[in-house]
Amino acid sequence: VQLQASGGGLVQAGGSLRLSCAASGRTFSSYGMGWFRQAPGQEREFVGGISWSGGRTVYVDSVKGRFTISRDNAKNTVYLQMNSLKPEDTAVYYCAAGVAYYSDSRYDYWGQGTQVTVSS
Repeated sequence: VQLQASGGGLVQAGGSLRLSCAASGRTFSSYGMGWFRQAPGQEREFVGGISWSGGRTVYVDSVKGRFTISRDNAKNTVYLQMNSLKPEDTAVYYCAAGVAYYSDSRYDYWGQGTQVTVSS
């Protein structure tokens, strides 16, 4: 599976962005998907994940109620809708495919990352 993340950019605090992660390969729908982020000087952080069917999602507490993960298996794409963005959301965002969709799951495939910058 090859993953291509897109949709990052510069947005003002309180604004919204939607990230997309397009996957190649016919087995996309069998993978759990996760979104991660890494800010400068920080460790990579799990943002949230979605089950292979899209029926279950999990989020880190700092984004609950603001971020929503969804997927369209017919389009081999997973999305991260980010609302009410804060400057502390500034990071490079990565998508990943794995055996499950939790923070401690094994993720075998990673996208290249897309930069999100939130100005105050």
